[in-house]
Amino acid sequence: MVGDPIGDMLNRIKTAGAIGSDTISVPFSNLKFAVAKVLEKQGYVAAVEKKGKKVTKTIEIDLAYTNDELKIKGVERVSKPSCRVYFGVRDIKLIRNGYGAIILSTPKGIMTGRDARKEQVGGEVLFKIW
Repeated sequence: MVGDPIGDMLNRIKTAGAIGSDTISVPFSNLKFAVAKVLEKQGYVAAVEKKGKKVTKTIEIDLAYTNDELKIKGVERVSKPSCRVYFGVRDIKLIRNGYGAIILSTPKGIMTGRDARKEQVGGEVLFKIW
């Protein structure tokens, strides 16, 4: 999907997990790479790596499994290209009683809801993951 690169990346991750694939490759962008790094830090994916040069750059994502199940149980895209959703620092709540995370694009970079509350910043809500 050309119009929503983050949604496309998340869809590729979920689809690869459903068929039991170990790694996926997505076209490179700084935003997608930052999102993938946050997912790696949170433990939803095993490893993230840049591959290629100039025009042919891609992001290699190694998926994380526990007991042959993908660690990502579900993803809900909140802010879309057609409808942006912004949260202030007071609007950021726990996802799935703390078992999930909300990923935001803030003035201080891409971060989880917990980190955004610590840094006292709000921003655009990209998606919820659990």
